[in-house]
Amino acid sequence: MIPRAIKRLFHQASIGDQSYRFMFERDTTDEVVAIDCETTGLSIRSAEIVSVAAIKIRGNTILTSERFEEVVQPDAGMQADAIRVHRLRLADVAMGHPIRKLLPRFLHFVGGRPLVGYYLDFDIAMLNKYILPFLSIELPNPRIEVSELYYERKYGDAPQNTSIDLAFASILKDLDIPQLDQHDAFNDALMTAMMYVALRDKKRRGSRIPRLRTHTVFDPTGG
Repeated sequence: MIPRAIKRLFHQASIGDQSYRFMFERDTTDEVVAIDCETTGLSIRSAEIVSVAAIKIRGNTILTSERFEEVVQPDAGMQADAIRVHRLRLADVAMGHPIRKLLPRFLHFVGGRPLVGYYLDFDIAMLNKYILPFLSIELPNPRIEVSELYYERKYGDAPQNTSIDLAFASILKDLDIPQLDQHDAFNDALMTAMMYVALRDKKRRGSRIPRLRTHTVFDPTGG
């Protein structure tokens, strides 16, 4: 696998549209962007994006007034099981725009800021499916995975054989963050933003998350 730093340099040299070079500029405003995508499935190869949301965070302030939120019209039809998860019907996505038409506004919104997410690599891989043919590059933004921040605060000093639970709902509960309706791109991005702010504050204060002496089961779906 090519190291991300080397890949970034390659993409910086090979970007197809020079007007998007701002994506490689390091942000100096202490801003990051929490993102989330809802998709028609979990296969990066075959799934399509049906909604995407992004929220700016400046320091410890979540800027809900500065957000990107769009329903996306997929190229193919949606399966019933996907509709049950994100509750977007065919009639709902028919009112959206194709992802290719939304990309310029999304990329200008995000800029070169670090991206924050829960299992962020999946969301970025889904976005890169469309960004790569558009600009001949992948998203170069630094990545901040909230499950890794949470792991460090709760399990970083744990003894061997400790049961690890990184479920979305478990993180919310430990951080005392209200659970909004999940599988809604904006709600998921907002909850992720709240996780990031809380975990960043705990790290700043040197505060750890207590562990209970119970067996837990890792459920990445948050169920």
